[in-house]
Amino acid sequence: MQAVNQIRLNREHKEICEFDWSDKVETYNIDEMCACYNNQSTCIQFHPHSCKCDDSATTPETWSKFSHDIIYRAEREKMASINLRVLINSILSDTAEDLRLQCDTVNLAFSKCCEELENAKQKLQHHLNRTLREISDQEKNIASLKQAIKDKETPLKVAQTRLYQRAKRSNVELCRDAVQFRLTSEVEELNMSIQALKDKLLESEQALRNLEDTRMILEKEISVKANSLLIDRQKCMAHRTRYPTILRLAGYQ
Repeated sequence: MQAVNQIRLNREHKEICEFDWSDKVETYNIDEMCACYNNQSTCIQFHPHSCKCDDSATTPETWSKFSHDIIYRAEREKMASINLRVLINSILSDTAEDLRLQCDTVNLAFSKCCEELENAKQKLQHHLNRTLREISDQEKNIASLKQAIKDKETPLKVAQTRLYQRAKRSNVELCRDAVQFRLTSEVEELNMSIQALKDKLLESEQALRNLEDTRMILEKEISVKANSLLIDRQKCMAHRTRYPTILRLAGYQ
């Protein structure tokens, strides 16, 4: 607002100076023409009322004071413009310096954020690698359990077949002898062992599903972190390398 007001005052005094200058140029030309008149001039003639002086005519003192006042006011506005320009330049320089400092602060924050993202991404990657190893171990464990169950099913078939065949013994030969007890005990032990292996297999399969869910979550988080790094480093930081200089921020090319 100060600058706009000063421009307005400058233009007003510029017009005043131009009007006064125009009057003085016109007066100078008239006086120069008058100085050329002499008794031999052909363009001279009588002007009976020329001696009558206009009431609005000024005196040399008022003329001098008027011209001096115009010049004084013009110089005053000129000095005010110079002082205002100095103030504006100072404000622009301070603002440009503040912007530059803020830019450095933001760049530092960007660097810190990128470093934190990189560390988080590396930790997630390390956790993912460990999860993948655990998935591989769990898959091997499941395969071993299935094989162990399959290995115990054959002896169970043998024992149950023996019991089935021995149940066909006739009359008093259908005896609950030691063999019968041992076969029954063997079948029970095999059933318990197979059931325990199946329970362990269910636990392992559930653990594998949990590990797969964890793997998907980790991969998604790593993708998010990688995308954030791409935005901050290659897009935002790349643009900020072209941040204007202090001179350009202050309005100077």
